[in-house]
Amino acid sequence: MEKKYPRILFRKRLKDLRKDVEKIAQKTLETHKKSTNLLFDFDEKRKEEVVSASKEIDDMVFNLERKCISLIAAEQPVAKDLRFIEACIKVGSHLKRIGYLAADIAEYSENIKDEEIPKKPLEDLMHMADFVQMMLSKGIYSFLDQNIEMAKELRHDDDKVDDLFDQTLEHVTVSMFKDKEAINYLVNLLFIARFLERVADRAVSIADRTIFMITCEKP
Repeated sequence: MEKKYPRILFRKRLKDLRKDVEKIAQKTLETHKKSTNLLFDFDEKRKEEVVSASKEIDDMVFNLERKCISLIAAEQPVAKDLRFIEACIKVGSHLKRIGYLAADIAEYSENIKDEEIPKKPLEDLMHMADFVQMMLSKGIYSFLDQNIEMAKELRHDDDKVDDLFDQTLEHVTVSMFKDKEAINYLVNLLFIARFLERVADRAVSIADRTIFMITCEKP
């Protein structure tokens, strides 16, 4: 029984790592959703909450990385266990970056809060925001549940986001030609679309890391 005890403790520490990642992931999902809602219903207090949450996510990821490094040093894990711990560090890094992208979306939303956004670009952004939120959720849960089939879907989803970005670019450009005075605020829509595209890229990276963790093969 004494020989088994350290192994049981190690398994518990691995489960605790998963719980930590899940907690950070939930915070990131909520923060991203809150930031995209600001596009259509801006509120200064909620913007500050998003900015503050992005910093909290950073702190949470820092603590996660410390736990991971401590676990590697103490237990010297190999094979699947080592890949899981290493994936926790990588996924945490992606979640941190998504948190700051959510803060960027919140900041740029303030620049368009009093403007009358043309219908087409606004619809594009709404669709893109919802789709990226779905991708982010899918990427996170493919990792937490170690679901390789779900992880593989993300590459196809990313193509859809690229199409939505191109569509947004086209509609914003048309709106700029129609109203030259609107260029100063319409350019903010392009930045926001770009931030959403980068969140989608991070979701794909989480899925790719999941595939590597499970198969030990590069996607």
